[in-house]
Amino acid sequence: MMNKNILISGASVAGPALAFWLRRFGFSPTVVERAETLREGGAAVDFRGPAHLGVLSRMGLLEEIRQRRTSPKPWVFVDERGRRRAGLPADFAGGDVEILRGDLSRVLYEATRDDTEYLFGDRITGIAETPHGVHVTFQRATPRTFDLVIGADGMHSGVRSLAFGPEERYSRYGGAYFASFNVPAYWQDEPNLLVYNEPGRMVSPGLLVFRTPPLHLDRADPAGQKEIVAGAYAGAGWRTAEIIEAVRAASEFYLDSISMVRLPRITSGRFALLGDAAHGAGLGGMGTGASVVGAYVLAGELAAAAGDHTTAFPAYEEIMVPYARRGQGIGAANFLAPATRGRIRQRNLMTLLLGSGPMTRMIGRMDRKIASNITLKDYS
Repeated sequence: MMNKNILISGASVAGPALAFWLRRFGFSPTVVERAETLREGGAAVDFRGPAHLGVLSRMGLLEEIRQRRTSPKPWVFVDERGRRRAGLPADFAGGDVEILRGDLSRVLYEATRDDTEYLFGDRITGIAETPHGVHVTFQRATPRTFDLVIGADGMHSGVRSLAFGPEERYSRYGGAYFASFNVPAYWQDEPNLLVYNEPGRMVSPGLLVFRTPPLHLDRADPAGQKEIVAGAYAGAGWRTAEIIEAVRAASEFYLDSISMVRLPRITSGRFALLGDAAHGAGLGGMGTGASVVGAYVLAGELAAAAGDHTTAFPAYEEIMVPYARRGQGIGAANFLAPATRGRIRQRNLMTLLLGSGPMTRMIGRMDRKIASNITLKDYS
């Protein structure tokens, strides 16, 4: 019998993208999301190469995403007096199309909301696998049984913890945390992306990166998280105090570690992981593109196997695991928040090479090669 009723945890990017393809292939997806509504704003994410853009094109969403695209700014590294010390062009390591994560999430939601059941403000609290399905309990909704359960709920996946084990088994910490947040309009009007560094700390409007031992965050307490960030930047120069006030006032705020997820398997029984829950790459990886590609592959393999997860899941793993791992990396802190003043100077000198036309083009080609290193089947 075809496994048709599929529960997806997470309504950011991977979850709605999977729901899109499942509906197209004749399945009945339900998406549960712990947030009360879609999360707006967020950092910019990008897509690059024919694999990423090809999946978006097959979804019929590429042009809409292009219409909502953002425009990257040139990077300008400044000292404590705001004087320029180094810079990078706007297209440095950029993709073919860039969009705010919140805008992307809304595009995917609007493409699926009419034929997908969404449960906002709820989360999975328990799972019990049986020979015929998965019995799921929720914080709010009535318990139900689904044929399959997919964790598309990010780096700190609840499904992964329930079905695969504690997060610490699979997460590799990269030595730093990052905070993204919305800033006042006058910062948005700034023509350049200004970046200030002190040893182990980076300050930029909308993004902070700081080195620290692992933190114990209460993810239900954004105000407390903001104070953790404020404490990490106590005494910092330039316009840091002004930016910390923007953090405290931010309506959109996200704090997390720069970490990487590595599992020996991304499927188990009637459970599968997708996107950052399966192979999160922290800040600066290619996680969004891999999430959209992975959604297409997972739904396609289920369709090709007539819903038989015992056939589809191994095929999904065989395709996605090597592809996604090539795009993983947690070295962003070394570039964004060098640990010493000497390394800050070295990074600034390095930008002279990295920002040159030939080097920028070479980096772009390398990134697109990694993002394109997959052969997508036609599951239609």
